[in-house]
Parts: sequence; C-alpha cells; structure tokens
Amino acid sequence: MACARGNRVRWRCRRGSLELDTILGNFFARCYAGLSEVERDDFERLLAQPDYRLSEWLEHQVPPPEDLRNIVARII
Repeated sequence: MACARGNRVRWRCRRGSLELDTILGNFFARCYAGLSEVERDDFERLLAQPDYRLSEWLEHQVPPPEDLRNIVARII
C-alpha cells in the first residue's frame, strides 16, 4: 500500500513547468521515504494546489498558508 501511495505522489510531482518538476521531483527522491505520515499528508495537500500557487510559495514571492509552512520549508 505504501508503495502505491508513493507512486501516486511521485506522479503528482510532475507539473506544468520544468522548475516545479525539478523542485518537487528532487524533494520526492531525496526526502519522501523519510517523511512522517503527517508530513506525507501535508506534501499531498501541497501537491493539490495549482502550479501558480506552488511557484509563489516555493520562490518566496508569497508565504504559504500556516498549515503548509513546515512542508514548504522542508522543500526549499
């Protein structure tokens, strides 16, 4: 089951821009296996956001909502 979840999450890291693909894909490859269940849930909620929001949050243009700040901080 965990493997299927990881495969789904890895697929969802593929975005509409090379920058987001790289940032999210690298984070998944380096860190996903070591995340707690809460952090994995947060990462999935983050991936549910539109690309423009992810770009704003990951490029420091706009702070993410408080409930996603920890996972964004881990990514950047």
